[in-house]
Amino acid sequence: MAGNVLVGGGTGFVGNHLCKVLRNKGYGVNVVSRMPGPHHVSWNEINSTGLPSGTSAVVNLAGQNVMDFRRRWTPGFKQNVFSSRVNTTSALARAIENASVKPKVFVTMSGISGYRPDDDVEYSEDSPIEQFDFFSKLCLNWENAAALDPVSASKCRTVTVRSGVVLGKHGGMIKQLYLPFFLGLGGPVGDGSQYMPWIHIHDLAGLITFALESEHVRGVLNAVAPQVTTNGDFTRAFARALKRPAVIPVPAFVFNLVLGAERAKMVTAGPKVLPKRARALGYEFSYPTVEAACEAVVKEA
Repeated sequence: MAGNVLVGGGTGFVGNHLCKVLRNKGYGVNVVSRMPGPHHVSWNEINSTGLPSGTSAVVNLAGQNVMDFRRRWTPGFKQNVFSSRVNTTSALARAIENASVKPKVFVTMSGISGYRPDDDVEYSEDSPIEQFDFFSKLCLNWENAAALDPVSASKCRTVTVRSGVVLGKHGGMIKQLYLPFFLGLGGPVGDGSQYMPWIHIHDLAGLITFALESEHVRGVLNAVAPQVTTNGDFTRAFARALKRPAVIPVPAFVFNLVLGAERAKMVTAGPKVLPKRARALGYEFSYPTVEAACEAVVKEA
């Protein structure tokens, strides 16, 4: 599908990686960001003048980093987490509706936090999400913000990518864990039995690109690796890749104290999620196992 892609949040951890992939494939890329630069537009410009001319696809990855351990889980920070996702998605949806020439596809991010953690339930893309806490409410509002009016929806495919934990050396959870694990101080969270749906950043960018280029892809895709993994499985794989021990469990209450109990649930509990639809539609994962993903992360420059 070569063309011009507008990427909201293109300077972030995932966005930066996706933009490199798209440029390497010959796409023109414009980034919506607060940071000025070539091929950058601001959110104010999107709200006032709409999509850049010639935009053939839109992706939104914008959002405040939830797992920034330096930020306390205050009402103000929670509101920023919420609005940075919902408001930007809504702004791009309205810009698509107002465009005289619609882009062909609108890909938006969401999370697997709309699936309630339950050891007896296996979730696929056909599973409905429900509101039961802050993050599930966020996912619902985030996805609703991407809804287009009927006329625009008939001309522009929409794809929602529900992502698990993104594994990559230069951001996300790995950036927080790399040093303690490298020093041999890593370990499972609690007993490590909680599910941890994850995806390597290369596969997340790949799945988004697959959604952009595949006209038969619509609706929800679970951006999680096909291997069902627990926190303990990840801990052992990451420690093995680093050639370090990881035998010191971190009690859940430590994360409750550091992150706040509400935010800590993202590491102390997790749903069992599978990418059934993503695979059925034809996406092949480059890193289907946590062992392969952790080896790749450790080898990254």
